[in-house]
This record gives sequence, C-alpha cells and structure tokens, in this order.
Amino acid sequence: MKKTIVIVDDHILIAKALQGIIDNFAAFEVIYVCENGKELIKNFENSNKIPDILLLDISMPIMDGFETVAWVTAHHPEVKVMALSMQGEEKSVIKMVSNGAKGYLLKNAHPVELENALTKLNINGFFYPDWASKIIFSSLNKTKDMEIKISDREKEFLKYTVTELNYKEIADKMFCSPRTVESYRDQLCEKLELKTRVGLAVFAIKNGFA
Repeated sequence: MKKTIVIVDDHILIAKALQGIIDNFAAFEVIYVCENGKELIKNFENSNKIPDILLLDISMPIMDGFETVAWVTAHHPEVKVMALSMQGEEKSVIKMVSNGAKGYLLKNAHPVELENALTKLNINGFFYPDWASKIIFSSLNKTKDMEIKISDREKEFLKYTVTELNYKEIADKMFCSPRTVESYRDQLCEKLELKTRVGLAVFAIKNGFA
C-alpha cells in the first residue's frame, strides 16, 4: 500500500506539478493539496484522510508553515512533516525543526532526491540533507554526557528516539511504563534545552547514542 501525502503550498501550479511528480513514485501518492495551514486544518477536522506525510511550504498567507507544523505536531504527531521550501536560511530550518518538522528539503531538489528523502523520512522517521544537518547540529551546540549527566536509562531511551516506535512501544522495549518513558523524555528535554523528539533524535545521532 502506498504512503499517503498531502501538499500544503499557496503556489497551486507548483503544488500540482509536485503532485504529478510524486504520483509517479512507486511507494507514494498525493491524496489532496491545500493552499495554507487553515485549509489543512479544515481538511483534518472534516475528513478521515489524515496523511502519512505532509509536504509543507513555509511562506504562505493566512497561516504559514511555522504555525502549521506546530499545530500538526500538537494534534497529529503521527504525521511526518517535511518542510519543502525555497528558504534554506539557518533561522527557518531551526524554527521548523523546533516546531516539529521531521524533514527539510529545498524546492529545487531533483525528483530523485525528493523520492529518496520521502523514502528515508518514511523508514527512519526523519530526513535532513547534509547542509540542514550541519545547521541543526550547530544550533544544538551541546556537550557530551561527560559534562551533561545522562543516565544509562536515558541513553537507552535516546537510542529509541531515532526509530518509528511510539512512546508506548518504547516503554515495552524498555520494560517500563509509558509514564516513565515520558519522564525520560521530559528530563532530557530539560537538560538539553530541547523541545521535540526530533531534537532528541538529532542529539542522539550526533553524540553516538543511536
């Protein structure tokens, strides 16, 4: 079964062209297109068609990508959001990732690169090209656990943050309750000054915990 995608972009010609490209991919299909975040929310609230992946433009009228990804993260955390934008500036990347985006790709990417990005996002739960990873790693600017005290159980939890397991499934793997796993998450977010699971996953990869 193909993974479903929704495109949110106020440039309809670009969105439709993108839809045509994606619909030719073997593993993905676009189920509908929205012009902004408000329209997306209406579709989510009035329809059962919640996609697996959301391709989200940043600069849009009415409700931009920053607001939209924050809403989706809060209300539908199971949806993997990839920012697809002309903006590659550090501030935009960091803000989108901080608000919950699990991927970032520029609009001038080749279709082969887009298909690869969608595949990795689907399998790994996140995708960032090298240039975006460098920005994210630099923004974290965190020291290793020698200076920030991270317990063995927290390290184990960090290992699972890069997987597609939800918190209940992580709890089963760690032989503890979901509430305990949430406690590990909250403690690590406080220690590392992070806000999202994506931030924890990036930290885990950077510091060799995953």
